[in-house]
Amino acid sequence: MNKRTFLMTAAVFFAGNCVMQAQNTIGDNGTTATDNEITVTDNEGRNEVIEVPEAMEQDIDSLMNLYMSKNYLDEDNDCRMKDVNPVFAKEVYVDRLSRIPSVIEMPHNDVVQKFIDRYSGRLRHSVSYMLGASNFYMPIFEEALEAYNLPLELRYLPVIESALNPTAVSRVGATGLWQFMLVTGKHYGLKVNSLVDERRDPVKSSYAAAHYLSDLYKIFGDWNLVIAAYNCGPDQINKAIHRSNGSRDYWQIYPYLPKETRGYVPAFIAANYIMTYYCEHNICPMTTRLPAKTDTIMVDKNIHLEQIASVCGIDMEQLRTLNPAYRRDIVPGASEMTYIRLPQTEIGKFIDKQEEICNYKADELMNKRTEVAVNDDAPAYSSRSRSTSRSSTRSSSRSRKTRRSSGAGKSITIKSGQTLSEIARKHGTTVSKLKKLNGIKGTNIRAGKKLRVK
Repeated sequence: MNKRTFLMTAAVFFAGNCVMQAQNTIGDNGTTATDNEITVTDNEGRNEVIEVPEAMEQDIDSLMNLYMSKNYLDEDNDCRMKDVNPVFAKEVYVDRLSRIPSVIEMPHNDVVQKFIDRYSGRLRHSVSYMLGASNFYMPIFEEALEAYNLPLELRYLPVIESALNPTAVSRVGATGLWQFMLVTGKHYGLKVNSLVDERRDPVKSSYAAAHYLSDLYKIFGDWNLVIAAYNCGPDQINKAIHRSNGSRDYWQIYPYLPKETRGYVPAFIAANYIMTYYCEHNICPMTTRLPAKTDTIMVDKNIHLEQIASVCGIDMEQLRTLNPAYRRDIVPGASEMTYIRLPQTEIGKFIDKQEEICNYKADELMNKRTEVAVNDDAPAYSSRSRSTSRSSTRSSSRSRKTRRSSGAGKSITIKSGQTLSEIARKHGTTVSKLKKLNGIKGTNIRAGKKLRVK
């Protein structure tokens, strides 16, 4: 058993063995806000409206409609989740956050509490989904973070970025689990073109995100600032630092940050809290069946996923889920050697039938022409006649248009080797008509000459 399989199997085992505790409060513990905002009241009674990360607005139905959810996630019938969100004293939350094994500072305050209430209240069913889906994705995130020697707590950034929805696209075009914008994704080596978008690839985007987070830490040297910069960009953080007279404490530059970024670090802290203490809030993880093992094979030809699905008998949605980077179901192997991820059991079949796969409906699925002939028939009128028509009266113009629409006066250029009989057949006429129309007495015609066919 390899490391990834062990991690995923262990995660499923432990996720399914938590005893729920019934408590006594419903909903968001009194949070008053819309779906995309949270309202916080300070000690002087003033209200502050904070935008929540976009992923916290995701509909649970859309999450459950994903291929992986429909095929590998189920409600845990042995764990009866009650829609009851317990109330605890402030000191309990403070203590729990302090006990999370973390390099990143995770303090408690009213803003953090509002996000904890949101996750444990109205988003509790989404949390159940994310706990189940984490068995698919957390091993990938952790390996990428380990490769750059980063704190593993950062594995919960995609919880607030995408709600662990690999197909998520934000209102401004950020894409994938890690929600890369186009420019940033390309800067960190993610290929994006008309056929491929590697921001949607869980493995490649995870390594790109770890690289980006590593670079941000070299700039700011503080993980809360790094997390905030991941949301709004380093330029916005630098502006906030200058406006706060040089402070490099996230909670001091907080008033100078964009609205959503003010809630971003609190949401990150809350995500770490809820993914750790879900049992205490009566949230049951969905049970997870691990997908069949997969493997990759390299190809040097363009292949449509439908060709593979039809010839190898693989579900099309499964292929799309295994190969999310291919935007239009086309693997562009002709551009450069490109991988296709398949169920491990289908690799041999693909190799044996690769020629049949490439030929299957090729004209229909791969209909881009590689070479075309240019229509070299002469136009029915010259530039001089066009000039004359512009200066003619409207009635004569209409008359000429009528004649042209009926095909009158059509000419061609005779090609080498062509005969009158061949030209007559092609244009639906007879040799005698062609001879009469062009004043030809014999049958000899010369290549390059004009010949009227109508």
